[in-house]
Amino acid sequence: MPSFDIVSEIDLVELRNAVENSNREITTRFDFRGVEASFELKESIVTMVADNDFQLRQMLDILRGNCVKRGVDTAAFEAKDVQHIGKIYKQAIEFKQGIEQATSKKIIKLIKEAKIKVQASIQGEQVRVTGKKRDDLQQVMALAKSAELDQPVQFTNFRD
Repeated sequence: MPSFDIVSEIDLVELRNAVENSNREITTRFDFRGVEASFELKESIVTMVADNDFQLRQMLDILRGNCVKRGVDTAAFEAKDVQHIGKIYKQAIEFKQGIEQATSKKIIKLIKEAKIKVQASIQGEQVRVTGKKRDDLQQVMALAKSAELDQPVQFTNFRD
């Protein structure tokens, strides 16, 4: 039976490239001259450091723009609260990997409400969809793309 997986993942190589491009951009910008500002990537969390809150907001726009250029979906990131430590402002941006349990249940509910003849099951941080017809699976793909989910989704392991 044909099947595929609904996943939510980002390309960490492209994310690293976007962070490096953002660091390069703030070193050349006039409004960041003489300012301690930087981006740092650890696993899937980007930490921004700047001298004030206004610069952090500008840095967020720079990062968002570079992510879009590199093909990293900005719907996958969640900006945490700004921390003020002495003279330094810090903000962490977490890029979500994998589909959370609540979102998985929401996807399965959407599929059942659409009355498409497929079976959907939660497999860890992804949703496996199986059906008899490829057309039904393609309907599910279109449904998942158009749904208002909290994070972007991709489709992998399409098997006939």
